[in-house]
Formats: sequence, C-alpha cells, structure tokens
Amino acid sequence: MDQDGRDRFEIPKEVRSMAEASFDQARKAFENMLASAQQTASAIEGKGETVRAGAKDITTKAVTFAEKNVTASLDYAQQLVHAKDLGEVMRLHSEYVQSQMKALAEQASEIGQIVGHAALEAAKPKT
Repeated sequence: MDQDGRDRFEIPKEVRSMAEASFDQARKAFENMLASAQQTASAIEGKGETVRAGAKDITTKAVTFAEKNVTASLDYAQQLVHAKDLGEVMRLHSEYVQSQMKALAEQASEIGQIVGHAALEAAKPKT
C-alpha cells in the first residue's frame, strides 16, 4: 500500500502504448472523415450554384418565350378583328396555328438543350 492507504495501480507500458496508438488512429480517422465531409459540403455548395445558374437560364428563356407567344397571340387577335370574311379568318387561323406549332417545337428544343446542359454542368466533378 502507498502512503494514503490505497494500492497503486499502474497501467502497463504496452497497454498504455496500445491505447495511445488507438487514440491516435481514431483521431486521424476523425480528421479524415471531417476533411471528407468538408470537401463534400464544398462540392454540394458548388453544385447548388451551378443548378441555380441553370434554373436562372431556364427561367429567363421561359419568360422570353412567354413574351413572344403572347405577342403572337395578340397580333393574331388583331388580325382576326380586321378580317373581311370567313375565308380570311380560316387562313389567319391556319397560319397562326402552324407558326405557333413551329415556335413551340423550337422553344421546347431550346429548353431541352438548356436543361441538358445544366444537368451536365451539375454532374461535372468540381475541380
């Protein structure tokens, strides 16, 4: 027994070395995990910016298309008001439908290209 009446318990050097090595290993594993988490967060942040930029492009293009389509509809309505007979109404209607179908197909293609480009940009690994 020691001076204050208790037995001294000493940790053997081998056990102490093994525990220190385990703690060092755990600390390194934690630091690696933390570094990976920070890299992942940065990558997600970067992707968010890319996705927002793509969404902005799509929104801008959609508004532009909406303006064109409304303008075309108003022009069509104005032409109908000035039509002289049913034959002219039918011709104007046919021209309007054909031009709108062509415009909508082109617009859908453009939006598809923008979406595809945005998806590719979002999928690229951050450098």
